Amino acid sequence: MPRALPWLICAMALAGCSADPQADAQAAATVRECPADAFAPERFVSLPAGSYLKGADPLYPEESPSMRLRVEGFAILSHEVTNDQFAAFVQATGHVTAAEKAVASTDPAAGSALFVRDASGQNGRWVLRKGATWRTPEGPGSSIVGKGRHPVVHVTLADARAYARWAGGRLPTEEEWEYAASSGLPDPANRFSGAIDDAGQPRANHWQGVFPVKDTGADGFSGTAPAACFPADRNGVHDLIGNVWEWTDSPVDDTHMIIKGGSWLCAANFCARYRPAARQPQENDFSSNHIGFRIIRDAATPAAGTAQ
Repeated sequence: MPRALPWLICAMALAGCSADPQADAQAAATVRECPADAFAPERFVSLPAGSYLKGADPLYPEESPSMRLRVEGFAILSHEVTNDQFAAFVQATGHVTAAEKAVASTDPAAGSALFVRDASGQNGRWVLRKGATWRTPEGPGSSIVGKGRHPVVHVTLADARAYARWAGGRLPTEEEWEYAASSGLPDPANRFSGAIDDAGQPRANHWQGVFPVKDTGADGFSGTAPAACFPADRNGVHDLIGNVWEWTDSPVDDTHMIIKGGSWLCAANFCARYRPAARQPQENDFSSNHIGFRIIRDAATPAAGTAQ
């Protein structure tokens, strides 16, 4: 299992508190109603070829320099890959994720990263936990029953690529992902508009409050949200910003790829990466409960249909 990244270590250092295993997944009460008619499984949105400003309004050094790039047309899944969709893939192929293989490992460093909280749902910290898998996202004893529409998590780059091949698609490059997110912003002049509206209300699932001490859950969630619970962007795509980080197929080096979009753990005081330009290097064989993915299909591939 890879070493924790510096931003994970930082989060651990900030918290340093004990956690009740039965309360790890508990958070502020969920009050947001998710419209059933907004979720269309396997719906792809076709985006035409075009150009965009990569790294627009950079906030962190790794987002520079800004440059205009052209991207060929493609079709993007309108939502993150869900637990139900990943379950269908596993049933069809017998795929075993890296996190599941780690359960049988004798390596003390084997496991998947899990953000946990104390019994009050506050004071978060990161742990590496054997038995935290896509089927048991909070660790042994948990399940995805009733969470079929939530994004699948605890998946590595290899797991995401395997699903994409089975589903007749591929992971987007960083440039394709950023083009989709940039062109869909509610207010193209405001790079934060995918996360927060003009009145300061959440447009996406992210952390409200002081990270990692307390998430107020003002957006209705203090963990992952069901896919397409939040309104679609101008292109008709949901959750490119927030909910879970998304794997791309753009390498940083031989062992790291770029993830995009931020997650339910991104807060104004700590991450602020709920913007199209934000980018994070992530170890290829790393998995956690805040990283998922979506797929795209090339323009020549039919833009809708059930994965075969």
